Amino acid sequence: LHDTPHHIVRIPPQAAAVLNSKDKAPYIIYVEVVEVEDIQSSPVVARAMNSLRHTRSEENLLSSMNNYSNGNHAEGEETTDNWSQEDDDISQQYLQLRKPVVERDTLSQLSQESSDSREPPMFAAGDIRRRLSESFHDIRPFTYDPEDPSAAALKEPWEEKQRRIKESSPYGYMSTWQLLSVIVKCGDDLRQELLASQLLTMLQRIWEAERVPLWVQPYRILVFSNDSGLIEPILNTVSLHQIKKHCQLSLGEYFAQEFGESNSESFLTAQRNFVQSCAAYCLVCYLVQVKDRHNGNILLDGEGHLIHIDFGFILSTSPRNLGFETSPFKLTPEFVEVMGGQGSDMFEYFKILILQGMVAARKHMDKIITLVEIMRLGSQLPCFKSGAATVQGLKNRFHLNLTEEQLQLLVDGLVESSIHSLSTKLYDGFQYFTNGIL
Repeated sequence: LHDTPHHIVRIPPQAAAVLNSKDKAPYIIYVEVVEVEDIQSSPVVARAMNSLRHTRSEENLLSSMNNYSNGNHAEGEETTDNWSQEDDDISQQYLQLRKPVVERDTLSQLSQESSDSREPPMFAAGDIRRRLSESFHDIRPFTYDPEDPSAAALKEPWEEKQRRIKESSPYGYMSTWQLLSVIVKCGDDLRQELLASQLLTMLQRIWEAERVPLWVQPYRILVFSNDSGLIEPILNTVSLHQIKKHCQLSLGEYFAQEFGESNSESFLTAQRNFVQSCAAYCLVCYLVQVKDRHNGNILLDGEGHLIHIDFGFILSTSPRNLGFETSPFKLTPEFVEVMGGQGSDMFEYFKILILQGMVAARKHMDKIITLVEIMRLGSQLPCFKSGAATVQGLKNRFHLNLTEEQLQLLVDGLVESSIHSLSTKLYDGFQYFTNGIL
């Protein structure tokens, strides 16, 4: 899941969290790695010493770590200390004491640095605007919930999490230190997830080649067996369920809270990201027949993108094989509210994007069909239970017999029926009463 050669040096246990699931217990872990040029020839990474981490001043700590990384540590010093849970606790206390220093005003830090260097600071107009926007629209954390411990962990910005874990890590002094994350799943066949990820990647490349501004986020999957594997988490995201549970706001209200007033630059950028991603995933859900679209399987990232996850029910299969979700895709009135409502410019842009995405996908339909055909042959995956009819149904959803004008009317009908879909409302209600998903 990480291309650069690296050594795994530590897995901080206190950072792990169990994800929200009724039947199983998937969990997310964070892995500290040190990137190297060659895994075979690179030496084993040494830990920073306890005496350096806890008994010296902050200035000496940084100085000693720099000397240590350059190989200038004193001869005969102990370098194989054991990192324990007690060390983690001490580090956390140390970080709490340092917090006021770390969280000083950004301009004060810049002023101090500029006075030390005797050089006048240079600022770009875009950087100033970004800093002001960030200062007025800080990301608000979720409070810890023992029933959903992953919510607070996933809401924390990735850069902040990296900084926090690095400062308490015995390997944080290394210049090539990196933090990775991975979701561990057991009891699920991730081969269907892998197929869906491959289809997402293919559609992403098609739309990029055709210059259609649709946005999707494929994620990497490593399959261990027919019931276990690893999934790459999507950073800086929370589910719509977690938003409703922890903020008790509608999606439109949450957008205003996170991105500012509806006429602000940050809000308009997030709104455009939402429309481009929502249109892309609506088209994916229609073509691939993605089901089980409750609010726990739909994420929102820190830039406003809507992201679908968990593709365990695609093509010929649905939850409990009931075929309950009959709408072309999930498009709720809340989604439309974020776009500005029906009839708004962004809503019309949303429909145009679906049309453009469909036209582009039709040009490259053979690539998509070939991938599905290869995966179907000899496969026992549930998504291919209908056999050749599965592939034929996929072909039919490209509507090669329609002109672009007829295709536009079809898209308008798909959007309208999805907004007013009774099955979507009933399925969301079913998920609430059975699994507590809002």
